[in-house]
Amino acid sequence: MTKTPLEALFISPIDTPLGAAQIVFDGVGVLRAFDWDSHRERMDRLLRRHYGVVALRDAPAPQDLLDPFHAYFGGEAGALAAIPWATAGTAFQNRVWQALCDIPAGETWSYGRLALHIGAPSAVRAVGLANGANPVGLVVPCHRVIGANGSLTGYGGGLERKRWLLAHEGAELRLRP
Repeated sequence: MTKTPLEALFISPIDTPLGAAQIVFDGVGVLRAFDWDSHRERMDRLLRRHYGVVALRDAPAPQDLLDPFHAYFGGEAGALAAIPWATAGTAFQNRVWQALCDIPAGETWSYGRLALHIGAPSAVRAVGLANGANPVGLVVPCHRVIGANGSLTGYGGGLERKRWLLAHEGAELRLRP
């Protein structure tokens, strides 16, 4: 993967019903990362992988980024689709991340269905790896992907958050405990 250097990235905290989170954005207000405070190391690692060593400067987030987050947590399940985002992942990762945005709020897909959706039905494991490397989680809704048997599978923010997010969006889950 070729790293895409950026002149500057900015970071701002955001409070959510699931705990404090951080949003990282560029100079024009495009989201570059989202993660929970409890997973800050993961976010930093993904940012380095995508952009190299870059200093994060504290700055207030643009209202255009904050409003959709507040609307989402206020009950508008589709509000995050209004957030502009960009990543520096591989072509395959970006295909997966774009496809994640095709999963409507309130629905879940399996990794196999996601692989089929991008035209790579035998790439289920690669889809899972790309899903796990998503730096703009929540906005690119990797939490909407579950196991083929209906079980909750990994989520960078933890399975309890994933369970809450899916319930918040109205997904009907028939999951094993």
